[in-house]
Amino acid sequence: MNFIPYGKQLIEQDDIDAVIETLKSDYLTTGPKIKEFEDAITDFCDAEYCVAVSNGTAALHLASLALLNRDDKVLTTPNSFLATSNGILYAGAKPIFVDIQEDGNIDLDLCEEAIKKDPTIKAIYAVAFSGNMLEQEKLKYLRESYDILILEDNAHALGAVYKGIKAGSCVNSYISIFSFHPVKHITTGEGGAITTNSKEIYEKLLSLRTHGMIKSPDMKPWEYEMRELGFNYRISDIQCALGISQLKKLPSFIERRFKIAKRYDKAFEDTIVKSLYRFEGSSSYHLYVVQVDFSKLTTTKENLFNRLREKSIGVQLHYMPINRQPYYKSLGYGDEVLPNMYRYYEECFSLPMHPLLSDEEQSYVIKTLFEVLNG
Repeated sequence: MNFIPYGKQLIEQDDIDAVIETLKSDYLTTGPKIKEFEDAITDFCDAEYCVAVSNGTAALHLASLALLNRDDKVLTTPNSFLATSNGILYAGAKPIFVDIQEDGNIDLDLCEEAIKKDPTIKAIYAVAFSGNMLEQEKLKYLRESYDILILEDNAHALGAVYKGIKAGSCVNSYISIFSFHPVKHITTGEGGAITTNSKEIYEKLLSLRTHGMIKSPDMKPWEYEMRELGFNYRISDIQCALGISQLKKLPSFIERRFKIAKRYDKAFEDTIVKSLYRFEGSSSYHLYVVQVDFSKLTTTKENLFNRLREKSIGVQLHYMPINRQPYYKSLGYGDEVLPNMYRYYEECFSLPMHPLLSDEEQSYVIKTLFEVLNG
């Protein structure tokens, strides 16, 4: 059996043709494909505005600069890639880590408790972990009741839908971000995007993406003005050509992920392997996460990982608690009371989940996982 990664891009001939066509065009960057890709994202997500950028971390950085001021307090999850809370730090603001629910998402009830105790809290950065969207009714309630700024980190959730609300539509948030890293639902190689329904935020993001520069019709043809400190976070036309082609196929990619998730669910019913949450149609399944109580077994999590990887199965952990990373500990973090997060870290891991995963490979993953756990 060839090595089976936990995630992998699916590039087909039409994707390659789209990139070649752009390579032969007049524009490789700062050209028409960028706006075309942005428009395709807004149409797909039902958002008003989109700004495509060089990667998902750049999206979080610019979104944070658009939303936050220095020393703002921001509630966020310890169960994410480092970039989510790093984006808060980039803006000079302060992350406050809140425990997670059983499904891996931030506990919004605990967020409300924190806001009641400290009304100076400015924002919530909520991650749709593994593709599973957050409870939108609760986000709406928090936004309207406490005037809280909400960013939805939808890096895992392109294509997810919660009771008719699409990930990235910003119905109950100010900003949403996406990542187009190769393991995500679609890829541009590297790349990211920010969606919003605020024209003011949109215009600020456009400026920040390109060095803080502004050009206006009343300027001379060669003139431009740098009005704030921005960045070079532009995405290329080459990347956007790939993104446009990939986005057209996203529904079929997600349909395949659904089939894989349902099959995993069925295989793990009434076993020592527990699905983090069962299929109900709202998650777009960037990841398929399972939970095992290793205290009841003779094997350890480390041994499981080593043995599965020896058998060509690329299990992975998403994620280590951010607050216990050395850099965050140097800032005074690490002692937060987050029992669900710490239990999650001890028990959970991700199995292969991507459109190229064949039925034969999935059967091998399931069979081998039980063999190792019961061995």
